Amino acid sequence: MRNYGYILVMAVTTYLIRVIPMTLFREEIKNRTFRSFLTYVPYVTLAVMTFPAILEITDVPWISWVGFITAMVLGYHKVSLFAVSLGCCGLVFLLQLI
Repeated sequence: MRNYGYILVMAVTTYLIRVIPMTLFREEIKNRTFRSFLTYVPYVTLAVMTFPAILEITDVPWISWVGFITAMVLGYHKVSLFAVSLGCCGLVFLLQLI
C-alpha cells in the first residue's frame, strides 16, 4: 500500500512540474535573460545530480578527483563525450587496480 502512495506523490509532482509552466506562461517568453536562464536549466540540473556521484563513486576520494579533473581537461579540449567517458572510466579503473 505504501508503494502506491509513493507512486501517487511522484505522479502528482511530475504532473505539476509540467502543467504549472503551461498555465503561468501562455504567451511566448520574450525576455532574453529569462530565456537564457531556461536554456541552461537542464545542464545545471544534470551537473547537480552527477557531481556528488562522481566524487563518491570510489573508496579513495583522490581517485575520484583525478577522474573528474581528467574529464574537465578533456572536455576543455573539445574531445567527444564518448571519448571523455571512456578516458575517465579507464583511468579510474586503472588507478583502483594499483
